[in-house]
Amino acid sequence: MHTCVSCGKTAAAALVDDDGALCHLCYNRHRRPRRLCGRCGQLKRIARNARDGQPDLCDGCYQGPDATCSICSRVRPCASRDEQGQPVCATCYQRHRTGEPCARCGRTKPVNTRWPIGPVCMTCYTAVLRSPAECSRCGMVQPLIARDDDGADVCGPCVGFAADYTCKQCGRAGNPHSRGRCAHCVLAERVNALLAGSDGTITLQLKPLAVALADSPSPFPAIQWLKESPNTKLLARLASEGHELSHELLDELPPSRNQRYIRQLLVHTGVLEERNEDLERIPGWLEHELADKPAAHASLARPFLNWFLLRRARQRAAMRRHPASADRDLRRRVSVALDFLAWMDQRDLALADLAQEHIDDWIAGATSQRRYLIRYFLKWTTSRRLTRELTVPSIPSQEPQDLLDDDDRWQLLQRCLTDDALPTDVRAGGAITLLFGLSTERLCHLTPEHLKFGDKHAHLVLGRHPVLLPPRLAELLRHLAEQPQLRPQLSRAHPGPQWLFPGMVPGKPISTHGMTQKLNRHGILVRTARNGALAALAADLPSPILADVTGMHRHTALRWVAYARRDWAEYLAARASDNEGRP
Repeated sequence: MHTCVSCGKTAAAALVDDDGALCHLCYNRHRRPRRLCGRCGQLKRIARNARDGQPDLCDGCYQGPDATCSICSRVRPCASRDEQGQPVCATCYQRHRTGEPCARCGRTKPVNTRWPIGPVCMTCYTAVLRSPAECSRCGMVQPLIARDDDGADVCGPCVGFAADYTCKQCGRAGNPHSRGRCAHCVLAERVNALLAGSDGTITLQLKPLAVALADSPSPFPAIQWLKESPNTKLLARLASEGHELSHELLDELPPSRNQRYIRQLLVHTGVLEERNEDLERIPGWLEHELADKPAAHASLARPFLNWFLLRRARQRAAMRRHPASADRDLRRRVSVALDFLAWMDQRDLALADLAQEHIDDWIAGATSQRRYLIRYFLKWTTSRRLTRELTVPSIPSQEPQDLLDDDDRWQLLQRCLTDDALPTDVRAGGAITLLFGLSTERLCHLTPEHLKFGDKHAHLVLGRHPVLLPPRLAELLRHLAEQPQLRPQLSRAHPGPQWLFPGMVPGKPISTHGMTQKLNRHGILVRTARNGALAALAADLPSPILADVTGMHRHTALRWVAYARRDWAEYLAARASDNEGRP
């Protein structure tokens, strides 16, 4: 039994030399030699030396000798022992591991290591090593793992602690990862291995991406992303092929979430030029849709999309004041046109032979309103003189459904403003939807520039005139605007907006579907909440003011006001008839 010169604990010594004694834990952490593992081939700490024809095995490859576990009584690899020296398997060791009060946070948890300040749990161990600071005694930037007599945090060397948390490659303190190197050096090495071509070097085009990944402010999540994300497999394949990256090259790939993520990653870091992705990726989608379609259908679908739908969509996008996703509507119109061409082939019809009764049969066989979208295709074929003048009936108008009544709406709004258990983005997004009926598309694209904070009041700019915000909602939005991004942000080649609701894709806000699902999971049904808010606003405001305040189109505001006022008039008439004959 000796006093360990590293942690100060009295225990059986694993090594005694001129510098003093080391316990088994400190010896394993700091002094155990590294050799090539005979199974995985990596340079690691050896857990079992080579003997009897068996090679050296590292900690990851060695599982311990098979023995009967003293806790579960199963014959399993047992690398640990209890206080009486009985074998314990890895599962029982983790399950029955005793804890001690952590010297930093005070919580009773399993001890990860012992520093001069005392036993430290895994959470505090990670937090201290990943946030080195200037030592008050020596002035060096080191992980502060000890305290002096005055209670000030100091580094280990100032109190004689032998552990060294300095990177052997770059000399940076803290953030240890593996083989004596910090996480920044490991990240740079893995980025180079990911993006290197067949000659082992990174091309000039991919240099901005490599720099952005290697300079990530949070190296540990970035290393985990490189190791586990399926997006990196596609990125590595594109880098190894050696082709010059372009939007056209990515369009040839099958449409997928990974393809969209890699494209935006390349745009975000300046490798590719930015484009209106909602519109420009539709031609690539169409080519994959036409893979199993007849050539006659492809010869009609391509010009219909490129020269009719996309041309008009680009013109509207250039003049639009507010963000709006048009790709779903365009895909639906093209899909309906392809279904209609297949329906014509089943009946041996040509475009020149189409008559009004054929259109009526097509509409009559619909199970939803989707088939009414054939009007866009027929309008194009008529302008090209491929069909005669045909009439598609208008989609039957529908009144707003599933309105949230005022009592439930105010109850939900109070929950959003006062319930601290809800995430901040859910509280802010739900309150804006319940108050102003803002569409999810515009909600996701809000930035700090939409907020105007004064000395006494705060305003939100949705339309031409700012809207006064309740104080609690203003604080929520201020917190979203000022808080650091939760996800690691890569450096951007060109300055871009800072989103109040950032998404998983670099430089993009949360998707409309993602925000809708998040609000729905917390009991805020977006459609009913928005309809209820717009109905309440339309009942109190004239249509011009409603359009100016919320930013909606004046025709949409007029329809909402007409709907709200009509229902209010019917309600008053019903009340008047009920009160007839009463004193």
